[in-house]
Amino acid sequence: MKDVALLSTVEQVDLISRGEISSRELTEHCIDRIERRDGEINAVVTRDFETALIDADAADSAQAEGQALGRLHGVPITVKDALETKGLRSTGGAVELTDNVPDRDAAVVNAVRREGAIVMGKTNLPRWSGDIQAYNEIFGTTNNPWDLSRGPGGSSGGAAAAVAMGFTSFEIGTDIGGSIRFPAAFNGIWGHKPSFGVIPTTGYLDHVNGGVNEADVNVFGPLARSSHDLELLLDVMKRDSPPWVAQLGSAPTNIGDLRVAAWLDDDFCPIDNEVLQHLETVVHELEKDGVPVDRTARPDIDPDEAAMLGLWLVQRATSQSSESDGPGHRIWLDHHVRREQIRLKWAEFFSSYDAVIMPVCFVPPFEHQQEGDFLSRSLLCNEEQRSYLDVVKWTTMVGMAYLPSTVPPTGLGESGLPIGCQVVGSYGSDRTTIAVASHIGKLMGGYQPPPRAQ
Repeated sequence: MKDVALLSTVEQVDLISRGEISSRELTEHCIDRIERRDGEINAVVTRDFETALIDADAADSAQAEGQALGRLHGVPITVKDALETKGLRSTGGAVELTDNVPDRDAAVVNAVRREGAIVMGKTNLPRWSGDIQAYNEIFGTTNNPWDLSRGPGGSSGGAAAAVAMGFTSFEIGTDIGGSIRFPAAFNGIWGHKPSFGVIPTTGYLDHVNGGVNEADVNVFGPLARSSHDLELLLDVMKRDSPPWVAQLGSAPTNIGDLRVAAWLDDDFCPIDNEVLQHLETVVHELEKDGVPVDRTARPDIDPDEAAMLGLWLVQRATSQSSESDGPGHRIWLDHHVRREQIRLKWAEFFSSYDAVIMPVCFVPPFEHQQEGDFLSRSLLCNEEQRSYLDVVKWTTMVGMAYLPSTVPPTGLGESGLPIGCQVVGSYGSDRTTIAVASHIGKLMGGYQPPPRAQ
């Protein structure tokens, strides 16, 4: 029988609602898993198990008294340490906030609590969520559950590792350059980067005075063990109050009727042979299942320009956590205009296609690399040293255009490590990208727990 901690959130909620397991029992079970298995992973870095058990008892009492239950009633969760969490140390991975205990929840944390989720602790990340790894001076390094010598991706690395290991029912990631998509792909779980603005991002600790404003490009989204969880959590967390209410298209009724493209490699950022071979298998399985895939369709953009413009915009959006002054607002506006022109090209492309399958990362999950920075590090790809900066090219050119992107688990590459793809769609087509990714996940075996989680 599958361990209850490795079930999807939807399945856990169903078991609780039918009385087959109590919230107390599930919470105790997840706590036990963290205490026994997290030592070598180092994902859950701040813990408040006592309060979680009190909240679980309250959830069980409410259920026994016949009170109306939320859609996440009684499930225990962890929260990425970049999100303000009331009464629980929240650091953003930065020593400046080592002792920071917020008196409020980030909007998304409040949303999942309203629906009955129980917060047990916080998960690790890089300083100010600024890397594709998960380490900082306060809590140290989080390891990939599939190979401890490698990182879990970032910046939501501790969050994704916790989901993969069954420490939490689900997690809430942040993504400005790939911080949901890398960890989902590197840990073999589901992740969804929503269309920009769909989910409120207040309460984000990306600089000392963070939490009030909402940064350009940045989004929050779910990390989970099933596509059904992504659908549920998107609905729970999406913006629902004026003056801006999220408007999302409906899910497709038949995947076979969709127009799907595949953009698996490109000279602007060539893909490692292992990754490319794996993505070719994904597309082949889709075609075998009767879904036509156009392997030649491309948006009319210069991908390198889009990626580097996106990186520039991301750097400006995160400039409050750096010591250098940014450019004048006029310069930002000029770059924003160019971004809008690129967004129009993407919209034109999506008038002919419903989704495009793309790489997340040009290499498989890589070994820890903590010396230097984005500009000085390098990664080996097809026996050639490549700039670490290349890591974010495939993700940033999507994020800068505000597009939704869903990462399904697609199994392991030849090296025995998870490799994911991203399913990208037009702005607001989040339910379509989740549906296409769901179909891919079913064909490729879906979430499989790492051996250390079993």
